[in-house]
Amino acid sequence: MDNLSHEDLQLRGNQLTDESLESTRKILGLAIEFQDAGIKIITMLDEQGEQLNLIEEGMDQINKDMREIEKTLTELDKCYGLFVCPCNSGRYINHITNDTREDEMEENLIQVGDILGNLQNMALDMGNEIEVQN
Repeated sequence: MDNLSHEDLQLRGNQLTDESLESTRKILGLAIEFQDAGIKIITMLDEQGEQLNLIEEGMDQINKDMREIEKTLTELDKCYGLFVCPCNSGRYINHITNDTREDEMEENLIQVGDILGNLQNMALDMGNEIEVQN
């Protein structure tokens, strides 16, 4: 360094200043990118939270509807004695007239039972997913 002239030192100082300026520009650019990414993440999390709230409300409604359907089926059983335990007979209704209407009622009730089972599984899966995301 002792052999360097004043001009060489000044030139080296300017070079270091230019390099430092370029480094700070890069750092500023990265900081702005990170800030933008943070804003996007916050926005996405907010949207995800809104979606989770809607899913949770939907699950609550599904559960409410399922309870209402079960209540209605129980009331029908009490009122009309149409339903018997499917595990005992394999059927939901006692066939009295043995016509196609009873067959269709049976099929409809089987499908309702399947759908209720699917909805219950879906509600459980959604609840598990919400717990995972929380």
